Order: sequence, then structure tokens, then C-alpha cells
Amino acid sequence: MKGDSHDYWLLPKEVSTIIGFFIGWAVNCFVWAITNDRIMRKEPSTGLRPAFPIDIIGKAKIIRSIYEGRDLMPLWNDLLSRVTVDPSDAAAFLDLSIIMNSVGQTSEAAIAQRAALRLSKTYRLTFGHGNGVNVLVLVTKGDFMANTPIELLLEESNATVLLHYVDAETANLDDVPSHDVAFVAVSESTENLPVLLNLERLLQDWPGPIMNNAPRLVMGLSRDGVAEMLREGVAVVTPAITRISGSVLRNIADGALALEAAGSIVTYPFIVRPLDTHAGHGMEKITDPAQLFSFLEAHPDPIFYISSFIDYSSQDAKFRKQRVAFIDGNAYASHMAVSDHWMVHYQNAGMSRFEDRRAEEAAWMVSFDEEFAVRHANAFAELNRSFPMDYFAIDCAEMPDGRLLVFEVDVGMYIHWMDPAELFPYKEQVMKKLFRAFEAALERRIQQRDKC
Repeated sequence: MKGDSHDYWLLPKEVSTIIGFFIGWAVNCFVWAITNDRIMRKEPSTGLRPAFPIDIIGKAKIIRSIYEGRDLMPLWNDLLSRVTVDPSDAAAFLDLSIIMNSVGQTSEAAIAQRAALRLSKTYRLTFGHGNGVNVLVLVTKGDFMANTPIELLLEESNATVLLHYVDAETANLDDVPSHDVAFVAVSESTENLPVLLNLERLLQDWPGPIMNNAPRLVMGLSRDGVAEMLREGVAVVTPAITRISGSVLRNIADGALALEAAGSIVTYPFIVRPLDTHAGHGMEKITDPAQLFSFLEAHPDPIFYISSFIDYSSQDAKFRKQRVAFIDGNAYASHMAVSDHWMVHYQNAGMSRFEDRRAEEAAWMVSFDEEFAVRHANAFAELNRSFPMDYFAIDCAEMPDGRLLVFEVDVGMYIHWMDPAELFPYKEQVMKKLFRAFEAALERRIQQRDKC
């Protein structure tokens, strides 16, 4: 399941930075193409692979630079110069891929990432003084939604994060660097399913402290998988969701099949989106066959999700969506968005523009433990029973009847504290509480090992 994607970082205040980035894009792409061709034409020799983690700038620092409106061009030019001079500079390739993912250039990002991973599988991020916990994080190739963004959860710590890339062909984990505790970060997606299957085998007899060692549970976090797990929930409700082929939808659109052919979806309106899309990309509320036909003309994908539309608007006709993180079974507030539109994402809700919406979010976050968490204690218990993982997050909303409407359950949702303090002063205390809880969960695994 997917939460907000890399497009999450394209905020209004960063427009000037992104424009500056693309002013030099055409020239840089020419140099990049030459450099990339030189890298990709031949396999790196085994001797090129370093036997130690390679230090990178990493996702947290790069994304924070975007949030703070800094010009990325000097960093971009430096990294590009590095790989031009030294085609074996794996760190520069990986940081280039992070920048390109940050600005939505996912195809180019994948090329840079692939070049990096041909050179090295292990990378190091150091936070604070670097004298805290050493965390081995098992990740896989992909965009920003492919893995838990643990760097953002540990940004305020003194941790050292060791990113070790695995895939469906990884034979063993004998080459992982020394660490205190491990964390399984690979998220659910169609592309990641073979990786998760392999991780289940690789981690079957893992000897050390580890968090989220639950690849099989993560595999079940597809949109329809979550709906099935929560289908008989009492305090929790989730939309009925079905996978359906594009050909069947086209037959429904042109009248050859009745809507009942879509399974659990029997009335308009309903929601349709291509498989494995996120952050609202390609998602549309369909109100009649003509609109469905137009949608399919624009989206010739083979497989779609369709789900029932549930009107979760409040009495003021606004829609409110909350993100909540679960760490060792305990719930923590992440953010709340208030929008005039049913498709709510934090940025399209315009939270930075509306003071009253920020005030509402502030009240929700500050009072979360005493109010929202109490009202939905039964729902949270149902979620923990259905998804018994050390860490996961949900996007949800409160229904008028008091139940919790759950849109998504995922381990890859972005949870961060990067919004400008002058506009969101209330977030610091709440988010630091969440981050401390995550770090404490890692430390508990180490302490449990030491007691044995």
C-alpha cells in the first residue's frame, strides 16, 4: 500500500529551487548520458566493490534542503562532476538518484541508482554525533516508496544507519556490516513481492535483534489485502476494494457488462486507480459509464483497483485525513490534513496557506493521546491484532458514526518533521516524541539481546 509519494516534496516554497534545478537540466542530462553510458556498458569488476559501507549524504539531508528552499544546483553539479571524473563513485550515483527522485525524475533516478548498486550494496548515514545505535536497514531498489524512510525517523538521533540493498536474487546476508540491531524496511508493492519472499527465507534464522522481521505480513499490505484483513472489523471500516482487469472495466463502460461484474462494487460512484499507483496519481471518482470510458482512454493500464466511495466529510463539508504511526503497538500522531476535496493529501490540502486548518491540526496533534487515541482505542486494538508488526502507519478518517475509516496500512509512509517551524510550531514536540519512541524501540531489541 502506498502513502504520499516523492511528489510530496514539491511544495509551493520550493518552486524557485525546482526551477533553478531545471534551468541546468538539459546541459546536465547530456553530460549525464555520456557518463551513464560509460558506466553501464561493462560490469564492474569484483575488486571495485568496497568491503566497507560507503558514506552518502542521504535522503534526510537532501529532502530537508528542498523543504528549506535551498538551491540544489551546487550539490547536483558537484555530484555530477564526481561521477564524470570517477565512474566508480557509488555514493555520488546514489545521492544523484535521491535528488532526481525528489524532483519527480524517477526514470533517471532509477538509472543512477542502478549504477550505484552495481558498485556497492551497502551505504552509511551518520546522524548527530554518530555515537548512538548502529542500525542495519535492509532495503531494496526503487523510488521513495520502496522502503520505510527510516532516515527521517532517526534524523534527530545520534544513530548510524547502514543501508544494505537486497533483491530477489540475494543468496545470503553474510556480507552485512557489523551492527547493533536490524530493521526490515522493504515495503509492499508488486515489484517488491519477490524481494519480500526472499527476505522471508533469508531472515528465517536471523540470530540478532531485529525490528519488523515480518516480510509475509508486509506482503499482505496491498490495498485489497488490507481491506480483506479489516473486512469484519467492528471499530474499523475500510472501503470494499477489488482488483479488476482493464478489459472488464471497458466492457462495463460500454455496457457489455453490468457494474455487478466488478464484484463487490455495485453502485456509482466508485474509485478507480491503476495498480501500484500512489499519492492520488491516476485516481478518479467515477460517477457514470461515460466518465469510466474517458478514464480508461487516458489510462490504458492492464490492472486496476476499484473501491467503493465512502463520503467521510464532516458537517462543514470538509474532509479530514489523519496519519498515525504504530510503534510496538502504541499509536503516535504524525499529521492531519483538512481539505475541501475528497482526495486528501497533505500538500493539496494547502495546510501552509490556511491558518485555521493548521490550528485544527495543532489541536489534534497536541491532544492526540487524550482524545483521538481514546476515542479509537478499540480501532487501534483491531489494527494491532490484524497487523502484528513492530512498526507500521495508517491513513485514516473519523466517520460520523464514530468508526475509524482506514484508507491505507503501510510500512513505507513518510513520517517526518520538516515543515517550517514558523508555520507549524506545534509539530516539534509531537514529532520528537514519535522519533524518540522509534529509537527506544530499536534500543529495546538490543537490551533484550544483552539480557540473554
